[in-house]
Amino acid sequence: MSDRSLRGKTAVVGVGETTYYKRGGAPDAEFVLAIKAILAACEDAGIDPREVDGFSSYSNDRNDPSRISAALGIKELKFACMQWGGGGGGGSGAVANAASAVASGVADVVVVFRALAQGQFARFGQGPKMSAIAGDMAYSMPYGVMSPAQMFAMRCTRHLHETGITRDTYKAVSLATYAHAQNNPRAVMHGRPLTPEAYDNARWIVEPYQLYDCCMENDGAAALVIVSADRAKDLKKKPAYILGATSGSEYRNAAPSHNAPLYATSSFTSLAPRLYDMAKVGPKDVDVLQSYENFTGGVVMSIIEHGFCTHEEANSFMTTENFLAKGGKLPLNTSGGNLAECYMHGLELITEAVRQIRGESPNQVKDAKISMVTSGPMVTPVSNSIFGSRETL
Repeated sequence: MSDRSLRGKTAVVGVGETTYYKRGGAPDAEFVLAIKAILAACEDAGIDPREVDGFSSYSNDRNDPSRISAALGIKELKFACMQWGGGGGGGSGAVANAASAVASGVADVVVVFRALAQGQFARFGQGPKMSAIAGDMAYSMPYGVMSPAQMFAMRCTRHLHETGITRDTYKAVSLATYAHAQNNPRAVMHGRPLTPEAYDNARWIVEPYQLYDCCMENDGAAALVIVSADRAKDLKKKPAYILGATSGSEYRNAAPSHNAPLYATSSFTSLAPRLYDMAKVGPKDVDVLQSYENFTGGVVMSIIEHGFCTHEEANSFMTTENFLAKGGKLPLNTSGGNLAECYMHGLELITEAVRQIRGESPNQVKDAKISMVTSGPMVTPVSNSIFGSRETL
């Protein structure tokens, strides 16, 4: 193994979150939510919060590490990092940055976190409010392409047209995630099961997305604690070792005005080989997958680009039964994901990946040793990560 590889050098030893609320429903300010999640993760790890010396986040998180350090009484802040890029594409990238800091000795205990209080600030699901239109938006807003759903629908429509994949694959993603949420008391959609008929009859948002193809909008916070593999052995919870984590995007993915050369992709075509090479595993080794659902179509593309099936196999492989934790060929989003647990910009998918390695998931996959996360399909940059048990090192 190359000395430059992250494989097995660090581990997630603590995860935590607040209660997850419907957008605008949190009783606390966003900063308070972040503090609560970080404290919960430290307690889960058995680490004094004052030992934390680094923070890593992504997207446009507003919670400044220096302010967090002061609030927690942290002895010294050694590392503070923000992964560039909007949406949830930076979730696994923030893990990669934190793991790099720990593996290189820049910091010893790094927390990855994300907090959202859309009632306190703005909604993510709406089009931007601006007094003037310039740049890329000047080419799309006059034609009604403003919200994330409208922007990403164009890529998915192209994908369906080019490949012959049907929207039944989208339905399978949605039904499986809602089924898993029914066993997860933390999930916002716990107690609200989804039937095939309800999915089919739901209102259209923008073709090819109906209501249950779209992620929720939520308030809350989640966090995880990363330390060295050596230290992880002595802490109270079973470590989830970071076997690999990468970020980036394919060639000219951000070409302006929907002109990316590989338009009908989820942006993972160049990342997936790098991730598997670092982790020293392949798609057949993955026991459980947490795939970010901004929209179900991105999950379908991501699954294909990570080698779990081909375009030709997609309609037969991507079924609800194959996505279920109990007996499925590829258990998917076992806590409910962005669709049915909570939209915490995908960090809740990473905490669930860790719980699967620990054996603590509400929908535990039997003998799960390798757990994978794909973060933020169709944005740029995107990122992905693989976690393993001690047996995988």
